[in-house]
Amino acid sequence: MSEAEARRDAAEVRRSWLLSTPALVLLAVGAIGPLFIMLVYSFLTPGKYGNVEWIFSLDAWRGILFTRDIFDETLKLADAHLTIFWRSVKLSFLTTVFTFIVGFPTAWFIATRSPRWRGMWLFLITIPFWTNLLIRTFAINQIIRTEGLLNTVLLKLGIIASPLNLLYTDTAVFIGMTYVYLPLMVLPLYAAIDRFDTRLLEAGYDLYASRLAVLRRIVFPIVKPGIIAGSILVFIPSLGAYVTPRILGGGRNMMIGNFIELQFGQGRNWPLGASLSVMLLIIVTAALLIYVKFANREGGHG
Repeated sequence: MSEAEARRDAAEVRRSWLLSTPALVLLAVGAIGPLFIMLVYSFLTPGKYGNVEWIFSLDAWRGILFTRDIFDETLKLADAHLTIFWRSVKLSFLTTVFTFIVGFPTAWFIATRSPRWRGMWLFLITIPFWTNLLIRTFAINQIIRTEGLLNTVLLKLGIIASPLNLLYTDTAVFIGMTYVYLPLMVLPLYAAIDRFDTRLLEAGYDLYASRLAVLRRIVFPIVKPGIIAGSILVFIPSLGAYVTPRILGGGRNMMIGNFIELQFGQGRNWPLGASLSVMLLIIVTAALLIYVKFANREGGHG
């Protein structure tokens, strides 16, 4: 490369950075700034009536997994905290798995329709995004409550003798999150399946492979990037969900998002809320790194 070309490339790089400066400043102020505040608060002491006292302490980080006995000040496992963590991870994982089970056939159906009808089916999938999350969650509430549509239909058909007690349970939260995040699984799967070469299916059948073998050895490996992307898009927001567990769980079946809000509200323990927020960010970052690792492996970049 000549000296003139090197100078031209350097000038292009400087120009790109200058053009990106407003977005970088906005990102630093609007995203990195609040996260830095949360990180600082997590190492401080809680105030008596909320807020924080500027005294360095690791109690908030210790309080994620441990709590002090009110009588002898000894440390013991915070069973309530661990229950909330386990419920959050369990429901997020189950939501991801079930949205995949429902979303994969749906995405395959849409991708295999004629181009004339694909737009309509995608339009129907995205319709829930047109409505506020709070309204959609209240709609699920009205369907699964004791006097709701589901129990009314099942009772009239004679399938059940008494109403199902679904509301304010983990099952209700699971149903709500599955409904809310299903489109986030369908769309990446559709994008991956849409590029799938169906001639590979014919080749598999010509080699006497069963339908299950074709699905496991041909379809899944090729659409794996879409599966991983959809799983990340569902698992991460499910892990930090607040509205759906609050309405369908009734405050008794809290998840991490509700637990964090409690610390900044009635709990008046801002450092613990901040440490939980940072921990949730670490979990999300780890999930994204796993996704990048698999995505790069699929792309042949190591």
